[in-house]
Amino acid sequence: MFTGIIEKRTTILGAADGPMFRRLTIRSDWADVKGGESIAVNGCCLTVAEIQPGQLGFDVIQETLDKTNLRLLQGGDEVNVERSLRVGDRIDGHFVQGHVDGTGTLVELPANDHEYRLRIAAPDRLAKYLAPKGSITVDGVSLTIAKVEGNEFEVALIPTTLSLTTLGGRRPGWLFNLEADILSKTIVHYLEQQRQ
Repeated sequence: MFTGIIEKRTTILGAADGPMFRRLTIRSDWADVKGGESIAVNGCCLTVAEIQPGQLGFDVIQETLDKTNLRLLQGGDEVNVERSLRVGDRIDGHFVQGHVDGTGTLVELPANDHEYRLRIAAPDRLAKYLAPKGSITVDGVSLTIAKVEGNEFEVALIPTTLSLTTLGGRRPGWLFNLEADILSKTIVHYLEQQRQ
């Protein structure tokens, strides 16, 4: 379980395809990480498979590669990372599982003197979970939906989010990992089951 409050940005050191997985290696200065620990990389919950000085390795299976932007990452790319919650931690964002629902395309970056926004086109199957003032996770970042039009939505980014995450550096066409709010998914699923 995560909160969507990014701890830091870090760099992909390597991305190598294996026989049944893709090994992603990130730069890390965390001294207390253990093998098997869960870490969200661009919002995707991954298990630490290898620990080397200054780096962590993760084995990403095809199911995850098919549903996320992790398949696009190469050495030198920056990613958002967050360690899982511990008992007693503050919950500052919203409950994030690290189970990416799909990718959404960055359509444009509407900005003016007062704010900076991202306009993202979600897959049609995720549009039913989008609600104004609802929560969504975009590349691991907990955000509030500012506007919804069909399957497109906008999120406003504060200066802190721009400086601590990769979101402000993305360009139109980038595929963001999206995780809809677990409460929205639960309610919609329940209502759909009632109609059957």
